[in-house]
Formats: sequence, C-alpha cells, structure tokens
Amino acid sequence: MSAPTADKPTKTLNDREATADRLLKSSVDHSYDPNLDIDWDAPLVEGKWGISPELSSLYGTELWDGLTEEQRRTLTIHEVCSVARIGLWFEMILMQMLLRYAYDRDPRRSHIQYALTEIADECRHSIMFAKMTEAYGVPDYAPTGLTHNLGRLFKTVGYGPAMFGGTLFVEEILDQMQRKSMRDESVQPLTRMVNKIHVTEEARHVRYAREELARIMPKTNRAQKAVGRYLLSRIAFVVARNIIHPEVYRSVGIDPEVGRKAALANPHWQDTLRWSARKCVAFLREQDMIGGPTEVLWRKAYLV
Repeated sequence: MSAPTADKPTKTLNDREATADRLLKSSVDHSYDPNLDIDWDAPLVEGKWGISPELSSLYGTELWDGLTEEQRRTLTIHEVCSVARIGLWFEMILMQMLLRYAYDRDPRRSHIQYALTEIADECRHSIMFAKMTEAYGVPDYAPTGLTHNLGRLFKTVGYGPAMFGGTLFVEEILDQMQRKSMRDESVQPLTRMVNKIHVTEEARHVRYAREELARIMPKTNRAQKAVGRYLLSRIAFVVARNIIHPEVYRSVGIDPEVGRKAALANPHWQDTLRWSARKCVAFLREQDMIGGPTEVLWRKAYLV
C-alpha cells in the first residue's frame, strides 16, 4: 500500500481560501469594538425615533393614527430593541452552529479561521444589542416558550443548507432594516451607530454564508435538500412572526394581542417584511432552497 498523499486543496477550496483570506483581512481593517466605538453614557436625543417610523409594525394602521407623536417614537424604541433581541437570539444559535462546523474541520484553513472570526464578531454583536436594550431602558423582549425551544432544536439539527440558508435569511432581513435606519437622521444616534457597526461586519458574514451555500448545494442530494428546505422555512417563519414581540405594544397602552393582530393584518408591515427579505429570497430561490410544499410557510410569513 502506498503512503497517503498530502492534502492538496482543490480549485474550489482555493477559491474558498482566497475569499476567506480577503474576509480575514477586511476583519482586521474594518471592524469595531462596541465598548470603545459607542458612547454608552451619552444621553438619548429628545425627539428622535428608535427606527425609521415607516418600519414600525403599526405604521399606517388605525392604532398608529390614534397614537401621539411621542407614543409613536416610544413604540419604535421598543420595536428596535425587539428586532435586536431576535437578532441576538439567532446569533447565539449561529455561534453554536459555527463552532460545531469548525470543530470537525482543519483549523489551518482560512475559511475555518474566518468561521472563528465570525463567532467573535457575533459575540460582540450580541453584547452590543444587549447594551443597547439596557441603554433604552426597555424590557428584555426574549423569544419565549415554543420559539425559545425551537431555537434550541434548530441549533442542534441545523447543518449544511439549513445552517447557511438560515444565517443568510436572518442576517439579510436585519441588514435591510438597519441600513434604512442608519441613514435616517431622525433616528436616535445610538440606533444608527449600532446599525452601522452591525451592517459593516455582517456584510462579510453574508458573503461567507452565500458562498458556502453555493458550494454545498451541488453536492446536496434530494433528501438533504428537502430537510434543508423544511428547516429553513421553519426558521424563516418563526423569525418573521417574532421579530416584533407582542409586549412592545404595551409600552404605548395597546393590548399585546390587539397590537399583534393589527400588525399581522397591516398591509404596510407585510410589504416591509417582503421588502426586507427580497434579496435573500431571490438568492435562496437560485440555490433551490425555496420551493415545493414548504413555500406555504414563506407566504404565511409574508416573505414572498
């Protein structure tokens, strides 16, 4: 028997390594430390919004019309913290999936070193979102009950197509909302800076996830694709349904169930969800990760 040959990277791996090298360099050149780059002691600016008002789940409804200007601003502050909390929840899931992914692979490879770099980024982002919620003085709008436990399940069984597809979905819908608010001078400087940091660093994460998904899909068999589609549709539905916690409406005197019902029936909010998901949905369709029976969940979540 001949001696084993050295591990020779294939062309695909070389491409992957080149991408990872660029992402690693960008991480050195264009990263933030929220503890240093955000003035957490700075007072909030009176009269500013938590997010752009048209991103509010109640914008355009009779409930919105019945709120004072101050109440509307208050609601958007609670809503931006709810969006950040669902992001934090998923980032904790993603970190565990990425660690499992890296655990089984050669750490000498740049694409695994970048996976570890992304974990470090997500850890900082999670702390940043938590500190923002604390600075705004709002409750912890954590997913509860079934949603919390579904997250526990997904981080355990999510791999391959579902892992990278789910990552893309959550990161890209947050990215779209955050890009809009970070450019809006009527929004609180705290929100805008948090969004700027997240958007800058998540752009690298999106690139990484898109390329990894594109690489693995040609090697995915029919059964694996079906499982991936199902898991992805479930996480998309759960995130879309929970991105605005019902308890945020209590902050302006609206019963949570009444507010939730109004938001889900709000055509403007439905359009906002579709708008925020449009880029990742197009890419996921290209990768054949949306289609078949599971598409009904995407429709029910107002994502397609």
